[in-house]
Amino acid sequence: MTPDDAARLNIPSDPRVSPDGRSILFTVSTQNLEDDRYDQLIWISDPHGTRPFSDGPRDKDPRWSPDGQSIAFTRRVDDEAKPQAAVMAADGGDARVVSDFDRGVEALEWSPDGSRLLVVAVTYVEEWSGLDDDERERKPRRVTSVPYRFDNRGWIHDRRRHLWLVDPRGEDAPVCLTPGEFDDEYPSWSPDGAKVAFISDRDPLRGLRSGNDVWEVDVASGEVTRAAGRGFWTQTSYSPSGRLHLLGNTNSVYPVDSLLYRMEPDGSLTDLTGHLDRSSVSLSAGPAQVSWDGEDAIIGWEDSGTYGLVRVSPSGDVATVVDGHRVVTGFHARGGRLVATSKTPTSPGELFSFDNSETQLSHLNDGSVEMVEPEHFTVDSGGYELDAWVYLPPGDDPVPLLLNIHGGPASQYGFGFFDEFQVYVGAGYGVVASNPRGSSGKGEAFQDSVTGEGWGKVDLEDVQAVVAAALDRYPRLDPDRMGLMGGSYGGFLTGWVIGHEDRWKSAVVERALTTWTSFSGTSDIGGVFPENYLDEAYPEGWERWWEAGPLAIAHRVTTPTLIVHAENDWRCPIEQGEQYFMALLRNGTPAEMIRFPDEGHEMSRSGKPRHRKERFEAILDWHGRYLMGG
Repeated sequence: MTPDDAARLNIPSDPRVSPDGRSILFTVSTQNLEDDRYDQLIWISDPHGTRPFSDGPRDKDPRWSPDGQSIAFTRRVDDEAKPQAAVMAADGGDARVVSDFDRGVEALEWSPDGSRLLVVAVTYVEEWSGLDDDERERKPRRVTSVPYRFDNRGWIHDRRRHLWLVDPRGEDAPVCLTPGEFDDEYPSWSPDGAKVAFISDRDPLRGLRSGNDVWEVDVASGEVTRAAGRGFWTQTSYSPSGRLHLLGNTNSVYPVDSLLYRMEPDGSLTDLTGHLDRSSVSLSAGPAQVSWDGEDAIIGWEDSGTYGLVRVSPSGDVATVVDGHRVVTGFHARGGRLVATSKTPTSPGELFSFDNSETQLSHLNDGSVEMVEPEHFTVDSGGYELDAWVYLPPGDDPVPLLLNIHGGPASQYGFGFFDEFQVYVGAGYGVVASNPRGSSGKGEAFQDSVTGEGWGKVDLEDVQAVVAAALDRYPRLDPDRMGLMGGSYGGFLTGWVIGHEDRWKSAVVERALTTWTSFSGTSDIGGVFPENYLDEAYPEGWERWWEAGPLAIAHRVTTPTLIVHAENDWRCPIEQGEQYFMALLRNGTPAEMIRFPDEGHEMSRSGKPRHRKERFEAILDWHGRYLMGG
């Protein structure tokens, strides 16, 4: 695979079964390098086959009306427009856009009776509404709380995310269900349509205190009540019988596993999946989700590099329904049918049905790009079994070892498709990836071991153990030509490794956390993240915060290092990369910095297609100079 091949991949997501169970709608996304955008179409799979359904080019989030006669979705009519709610007949025809919100619609669901759409929409607060774009750029920003900007969202102090009721005919004016000074997300309807549950952080110290709360709004009166107290909540959902269920954790301090809870009549929460010691949400898969098959909940199941599905009964019995070496990216159950989109190391994704047996319903990527199948191996480190993978190019010749370190750190590499690995192995590298302590997918003790005194210690030991095991197991990997790279937390650990070892010939430090001290005041999560991971609070923890970042040991670095950063990264702001770059230059260490304008923290995964291609080219050029003799 080459950087250009990314535009040949079709990525499916968000499948939805029709009320009669005969048809499935899903979204297919493709990079459009020529127009530098993502083309998105809604596809349909039914007894007549699998094919495009909507005209696009920017349609997604398909939702069947309860009677199956209409389909709602979000549409961008052009590259400059914000996504709005649109509705079209289920048998095709022209779609009509039925909303016109300032900053667009981010999610939508039909009411149980089909009379209204519930949408999450973004609108400007009064001070900022009615201004043109030039005035919004010019006007000074008065900031009174944090966070006031958020990665991939931009400024948030001047706008609000609220729940709105929208007329699917586009005739009546939208009605705001949750007006006020707070942001509201992840809503779900009660089966009788009387209530909507949602998640919102309404704490006076929000941004400085971890977590959020669950609320319910009475649709008729607009009265809002707290349904569940402080936790780390990621999704709400009602069972068909009307019982509220939550994905998340009653522990509000990240990192935590996402569990399934049921709300009891007395207001208490029953933990249905905590005994599994695994999370129902994975950063390597799709968004948090609960789907219902009768009174059984279908939820995700993250385990050792995989992400499958399990069925949870009201009594808490758990049965696996989708497993294997794959990562499920979206799923939906209805009327006894279960469908899912899933990816493997050599497939960016297809649509599958899991009714009586597994059936592949789409063939979006058959033979589109030549892929390399990785080999999975395990490594013992500190009494823990680590999962690791190696991708080797065809042939028998020695190849440079290129170690990849994932972000998070509560995330995982695994048995899903990752374009980066295929591009690097396609360029002739032996790619090594692993899940050191601190990763998700191995239980809370494994995930928490990198917090406090474990930060920068146990994870360093683990990647060292993985490299040693890979060199011993795969003689083609050349110990004299080793490079490493990572983004976000992976960028931290890359800088941390080269500050402790001088055996590396090339490094790429990308969108990295390089120093906690400035991160704590500039990151959109800086108010809580340092304390969550270092167990040290401001101001007593200031010395620990400094010592725990790669900038503190940058004077030791001799490895030639490329720094990759996006200029609108609010998660790890670009000052992190700038400081690290200056430190390396002061050393006389070979270093360069490449800056991507108008991009955020997720640039490598969802940035403009041309930028993603140029990023690949810059990384291959850098490693090529020092590992390939180029």
